[in-house]
Amino acid sequence: MGPIEWLIDFILHIDTSLLTLINTFGNFVYPMIFLVVFCETGLIVTPFLPGDSLIFIAGAFAAQDILSLPLLFLVFVLAAFLGDAANYALGSLIGPRVFHSEDSRIFKREYLEMAQQFYAKHGGAAIFLARFVPIVRTFAPFVAGVGKMPYRYFAVYNLLGGIAWVTLFILGGFFFGGIQIVKSNLSLVILGIVAVSLLPTLIKVLQIRSKG
Repeated sequence: MGPIEWLIDFILHIDTSLLTLINTFGNFVYPMIFLVVFCETGLIVTPFLPGDSLIFIAGAFAAQDILSLPLLFLVFVLAAFLGDAANYALGSLIGPRVFHSEDSRIFKREYLEMAQQFYAKHGGAAIFLARFVPIVRTFAPFVAGVGKMPYRYFAVYNLLGGIAWVTLFILGGFFFGGIQIVKSNLSLVILGIVAVSLLPTLIKVLQIRSKG
């Protein structure tokens, strides 16, 4: 299995994939999931990494005493906060120059435009709200950095958004992941989370392309 196929399988079957990592690496799984969430929020080249579903499944495992809920909460909030902070710094340093090509395969210009529209509509609160919109949450802090939003202002929304995002999904997994019907259909639940999370983003991308 190639790296792309492995990544797709990891995302679509994150429950079994995460359990395999836990059984293989034990407590070292905590820095591993920290890295996934950090990269998903902090690197504009990896918006496809699992965020919502990973936190939900980790919460479900915490309900089964496989993982520690307090430690998971700390790891995910820290990863989310530091990821956005790194993304903001990246936007401040390199600005929109990396998006000079309309046809760039790595830096999708429509994603940047989508984040810019989201940011223009919601102002500083966009940093908070973007946490709940995949892809947008990866680009919103970058746009904030490009726009030179005062860092103290950005950091407040970054911290509050990270706490709210992690709390929603980790407690969702903790309280609902242990229900038998959910446990028996975790793969379908993951697909549902991914589909619902991505739907607004896909609609916005199509709107941007139609206007172009």
